[in-house]
Amino acid sequence: MLFGYARVSKDDQDTATQVAALKAAGCEKIYREKASGGRWDRPELHRLIEQLRKGDVLVVWKLDRLSRSLRDVLILMERLGQTKAGFKSLTEAIDTTTPAGRMMMQMVGVFAEFERAMLKERTKAGLETARQEGRIGGRRAKLSLQQQAEIRKMVSKGDKTAADAARLFKIHPATVSRLLARPSTAVFRKREYAK
Repeated sequence: MLFGYARVSKDDQDTATQVAALKAAGCEKIYREKASGGRWDRPELHRLIEQLRKGDVLVVWKLDRLSRSLRDVLILMERLGQTKAGFKSLTEAIDTTTPAGRMMMQMVGVFAEFERAMLKERTKAGLETARQEGRIGGRRAKLSLQQQAEIRKMVSKGDKTAADAARLFKIHPATVSRLLARPSTAVFRKREYAK
Protein backbone atom coordinates (compact mmCIF):
# COMPACT_ATOMS: atom_id res chain seq x y z
CA MET A 1 0.00 0.00 0.00
CA LEU A 2 1.23 3.52 -0.79
CA PHE A 3 0.96 6.05 2.05
CA GLY A 4 1.40 9.74 1.24
CA TYR A 5 2.76 12.39 3.60
CA ALA A 6 2.15 16.08 2.86
CA ARG A 7 3.57 18.77 5.13
CA VAL A 8 3.62 22.56 5.24
CA SER A 9 5.29 24.72 7.87
CA LYS A 10 2.77 27.54 8.34
CA ASP A 11 -0.98 27.79 8.81
CA ASP A 12 -1.38 30.06 5.77
CA GLN A 13 0.25 27.46 3.49
CA ASP A 14 -1.67 24.72 1.71
CA THR A 15 -0.91 21.04 1.02
CA ALA A 16 -3.12 20.92 -2.11
CA THR A 17 -0.23 20.71 -4.62
CA GLN A 18 1.48 17.95 -2.65
CA VAL A 19 -1.77 16.02 -2.15
CA ALA A 20 -2.56 16.19 -5.90
CA ALA A 21 0.91 14.81 -6.76
CA LEU A 22 0.60 12.05 -4.12
CA LYS A 23 -2.84 11.02 -5.43
CA ALA A 24 -1.47 10.96 -8.99
CA ALA A 25 1.34 8.68 -7.74
CA GLY A 26 -1.28 6.21 -6.46
CA CYS A 27 -1.30 6.92 -2.71
CA GLU A 28 -4.35 5.33 -1.10
CA LYS A 29 -4.07 7.16 2.20
CA ILE A 30 -2.54 10.62 2.69
CA TYR A 31 -1.48 12.15 6.00
CA ARG A 32 -1.43 15.97 6.11
CA GLU A 33 0.50 18.02 8.64
CA LYS A 34 1.19 21.66 9.48
CA ALA A 35 4.50 21.66 11.36
CA SER A 36 8.10 22.72 10.88
CA GLY A 37 10.33 20.19 9.11
CA GLY A 38 12.96 20.75 11.79
CA ARG A 39 10.68 19.37 14.52
CA TRP A 40 10.73 15.70 15.41
CA ASP A 41 7.41 15.72 17.29
CA ARG A 42 5.04 15.54 14.31
CA PRO A 43 2.04 13.40 15.29
CA GLU A 44 0.78 12.71 11.75
CA LEU A 45 4.18 11.52 10.58
CA HIS A 46 4.52 9.20 13.57
CA ARG A 47 0.95 7.93 13.06
CA LEU A 48 1.83 7.14 9.44
CA ILE A 49 5.04 5.33 10.39
CA GLU A 50 3.12 3.21 12.91
CA GLN A 51 0.73 2.15 10.09
CA LEU A 52 3.49 0.92 7.77
CA ARG A 53 3.88 -2.83 7.26
CA LYS A 54 6.18 -4.97 5.13
CA GLY A 55 5.87 -3.98 1.48
CA ASP A 56 4.19 -0.61 2.16
CA VAL A 57 5.75 2.54 0.72
CA LEU A 58 5.93 6.01 2.30
CA VAL A 59 5.65 8.61 -0.49
CA VAL A 60 6.49 12.32 -0.26
CA TRP A 61 6.31 15.02 -2.90
CA LYS A 62 9.82 16.24 -2.02
CA LEU A 63 12.46 14.95 0.42
CA ASP A 64 12.38 18.13 2.56
CA ARG A 65 8.67 17.47 3.24
CA LEU A 66 9.79 14.46 5.28
CA SER A 67 12.39 16.46 7.24
CA ARG A 68 14.87 19.29 6.80
CA SER A 69 17.41 17.43 8.91
CA LEU A 70 19.45 14.80 7.08
CA ARG A 71 20.00 13.06 10.40
CA ASP A 72 16.23 12.76 10.92
CA VAL A 73 15.77 11.51 7.35
CA LEU A 74 18.34 8.78 7.96
CA ILE A 75 16.68 7.79 11.26
CA LEU A 76 13.34 7.55 9.45
CA MET A 77 14.93 5.48 6.66
CA GLU A 78 16.32 3.11 9.28
CA ARG A 79 12.85 2.71 10.83
CA LEU A 80 11.36 2.04 7.40
CA GLY A 81 14.07 -0.55 6.77
CA GLN A 82 13.26 -2.29 10.06
CA THR A 83 9.60 -2.67 9.05
CA LYS A 84 10.69 -3.65 5.50
CA ALA A 85 8.74 -0.69 4.08
CA GLY A 86 9.93 1.41 1.16
CA PHE A 87 10.32 5.14 0.59
CA LYS A 88 9.67 7.24 -2.49
CA SER A 89 10.31 10.93 -3.13
CA LEU A 90 8.55 12.08 -6.30
CA THR A 91 10.61 15.22 -7.03
CA GLU A 92 14.08 13.73 -6.43
CA ALA A 93 13.11 10.39 -8.01
CA ILE A 94 14.36 8.44 -4.97
CA ASP A 95 12.75 5.02 -4.66
CA THR A 96 14.16 2.61 -2.07
CA THR A 97 12.05 -0.22 -3.47
CA THR A 98 14.59 -0.43 -6.32
CA PRO A 99 18.29 -1.38 -6.03
CA ALA A 100 19.32 2.04 -7.48
CA GLY A 101 17.15 3.86 -4.93
CA ARG A 102 18.61 1.89 -2.01
CA MET A 103 22.11 2.68 -3.28
CA MET A 104 21.20 6.38 -3.50
CA MET A 105 20.01 6.47 0.11
CA GLN A 106 23.14 4.62 1.25
CA MET A 107 25.28 7.21 -0.54
CA VAL A 108 23.33 10.02 1.17
CA GLY A 109 24.03 8.27 4.50
CA VAL A 110 27.75 7.96 3.73
CA PHE A 111 27.98 11.68 2.90
CA ALA A 112 26.10 12.57 6.08
CA GLU A 113 28.48 10.44 8.15
CA PHE A 114 31.46 12.07 6.41
CA GLU A 115 30.06 15.56 7.13
CA ARG A 116 29.56 14.67 10.83
CA ALA A 117 33.16 13.42 11.05
CA MET A 118 34.49 16.58 9.37
CA LEU A 119 32.44 18.81 11.67
CA LYS A 120 33.73 16.93 14.72
CA GLU A 121 37.32 17.30 13.47
CA ARG A 122 36.92 21.06 12.78
CA THR A 123 35.36 21.61 16.21
CA LYS A 124 38.19 19.73 17.93
CA ALA A 125 40.83 21.74 16.01
CA GLY A 126 39.06 25.02 16.82
CA LEU A 127 38.90 24.20 20.53
CA GLU A 128 42.58 23.23 20.56
CA THR A 129 43.55 26.51 18.85
CA ALA A 130 41.43 28.49 21.34
CA ARG A 131 43.10 26.69 24.29
CA GLN A 132 46.57 27.48 22.88
CA GLU A 133 45.58 31.13 22.62
CA GLY A 134 44.42 31.08 26.23
CA ARG A 135 40.72 31.27 25.48
CA ILE A 136 38.34 29.09 27.43
CA GLY A 137 34.96 28.04 26.06
CA GLY A 138 31.63 28.47 27.76
CA ARG A 139 29.58 31.41 28.88
CA ARG A 140 31.20 34.66 29.92
CA ALA A 141 31.69 35.02 33.65
CA LYS A 142 28.91 37.00 35.33
CA LEU A 143 31.42 38.57 37.71
CA SER A 144 34.78 40.17 37.09
CA LEU A 145 37.81 38.93 39.07
CA GLN A 146 37.52 42.04 41.25
CA GLN A 147 33.85 41.35 42.01
CA GLN A 148 34.65 37.72 42.81
CA ALA A 149 37.38 38.80 45.25
CA GLU A 150 35.00 41.31 46.83
CA ILE A 151 32.31 38.66 47.39
CA ARG A 152 34.84 36.23 48.89
CA LYS A 153 36.11 38.95 51.20
CA MET A 154 32.70 40.14 52.44
CA VAL A 155 31.37 36.60 53.00
CA SER A 156 34.57 35.27 54.67
CA LYS A 157 34.72 38.30 57.03
CA GLY A 158 31.05 37.79 57.88
CA ASP A 159 30.04 41.26 56.65
CA LYS A 160 27.44 39.69 54.31
CA THR A 161 25.84 36.29 53.87
CA ALA A 162 26.08 34.50 50.50
CA ALA A 163 22.41 35.38 49.85
CA ASP A 164 23.08 39.07 50.65
CA ALA A 165 26.06 39.10 48.28
CA ALA A 166 23.92 37.52 45.53
CA ARG A 167 21.26 40.24 45.94
CA LEU A 168 23.91 42.98 46.03
CA PHE A 169 25.52 41.83 42.76
CA LYS A 170 22.15 40.85 41.19
CA ILE A 171 23.14 37.23 40.59
CA HIS A 172 21.64 33.89 41.57
CA PRO A 173 22.68 32.56 45.00
CA ALA A 174 23.95 29.37 43.31
CA THR A 175 26.53 31.50 41.45
CA VAL A 176 27.86 32.73 44.80
CA SER A 177 27.89 29.18 46.21
CA ARG A 178 29.91 27.91 43.23
CA LEU A 179 32.31 30.83 43.57
CA LEU A 180 32.90 30.13 47.26
CA ALA A 181 33.37 26.40 46.62
CA ARG A 182 36.19 27.05 44.10
CA PRO A 183 39.72 27.86 45.19
CA SER A 184 40.43 31.60 45.03
CA THR A 185 41.93 33.02 41.83
CA ALA A 186 45.20 33.77 43.54
CA VAL A 187 45.57 30.16 44.67
CA PHE A 188 44.56 28.96 41.20
CA ARG A 189 47.23 31.15 39.56
CA LYS A 190 49.93 29.96 41.99
CA ARG A 191 49.07 26.35 41.10
CA GLU A 192 49.41 27.15 37.39
CA TYR A 193 52.86 28.68 37.85
CA ALA A 194 53.99 25.68 39.88
CA LYS A 195 53.43 23.34 36.89
